[in-house]
Amino acid sequence: MFETLREDIHSIKARDPAARNTLEIILCYPGLHALWLHRVSHFFWEHNLKLTARLLSTFSRFLTDIEIHPGARIGRRFFIDHGSGVVIGETAEIGDDVLLYAGVILGGTSLEKKKRHPTIGNRVVIGSSAVVLGAITIEDDVKIGSGSVVVKPVPAGNTVVGIPGRIVKNGHRSALDLEHGKLPDPVARAIRLIITEQSNMEERLKRLEDAGGFSSTVGVMDCARIRVGKQFSDGDGI
Repeated sequence: MFETLREDIHSIKARDPAARNTLEIILCYPGLHALWLHRVSHFFWEHNLKLTARLLSTFSRFLTDIEIHPGARIGRRFFIDHGSGVVIGETAEIGDDVLLYAGVILGGTSLEKKKRHPTIGNRVVIGSSAVVLGAITIEDDVKIGSGSVVVKPVPAGNTVVGIPGRIVKNGHRSALDLEHGKLPDPVARAIRLIITEQSNMEERLKRLEDAGGFSSTVGVMDCARIRVGKQFSDGDGI
C-alpha cells in the first residue's frame, strides 16, 4: 500500500514542474486526494458496501470537484492535473501512467446496466475538457487533444483532435510528451487548403482579365480573405 502511495507522489513530481516537494503534493493536489479517496471507496464497492462507497465518493467530489464513481477501475501512477470538473463513470477502466487534465469526461452513452464507459490504455494523455463517450477502447500511448469529443475506438500510438475526434497523427512515441500548443489542427488545415486553392483560381482569373484588357480592383472580400489567410497560416494562431 505504501509503495502505491509513493508511486502516486513520484508520478506527480515527474509530470508536473510546479510540484516542489512531497509535502506540497500531499496537501495541495486535489487530483491526488480524489485518487486516494477513490481507492478507499472502490474497496468498499468491491466488498458490496455500495452506500458507504457512494457516500465517500460524494464527499470526495465535494472536497475536490472531481467525480470518480467508486465502481471505476484505475491503474497505477494515475494523475489528474488541475482536475476541476473531471468525471469518470462507473464502468470506466483506466490503465497505468494515465494523465488527465481539467474537465475531462469519461462518460456513458447507454442506460443499460452493462459496460457503458470507456476503457483507457496505458500512458494515455487526455487534454483539458476532452470528452470520451461510450464503451470504446482508447489503446496505449494515445494523445487526445483539449476539447475533443471521442466516440470511436482509437488504436495505439495515435493523436486525436476535433469534434468528433479524428486521428491526425500516427506514431508510437510515449504519450507523456504531449504539448497542447503543438497539436495538429485539421480544421485550420482544411481552411488553408481552401484559401490556397481560391488564391490559385484568382491568379488565373487575373491573368485572363489582363489578357482581355479588363481592370480589377482589390475589394473588401479580398482584404478579408487575406486577413483570414494570415490567421490560418502555418504556425500562427487566431
